[in-house]
Amino acid sequence: MTTESPRWFTSSYSDNGGQCIEVATNLADSRGSVPVRDSKRPTGPTLDVSTVAFAAFVAGVKDGGLGAA
Repeated sequence: MTTESPRWFTSSYSDNGGQCIEVATNLADSRGSVPVRDSKRPTGPTLDVSTVAFAAFVAGVKDGGLGAA
């Protein structure tokens, strides 16, 4: 069990339009997951995404394989 606190950050690609997510990748090795939260609700719920799924998501974004919104 880890007692390390999450270090939240928002992507530098975010346009700060208020529709951002924050991630705490510093916990990936110790937890095996990446916590994700809504930047507008820092005390709200978090979603723990497995490191494998998070890596696949990031790769999909980089490759442009997720389509346009």
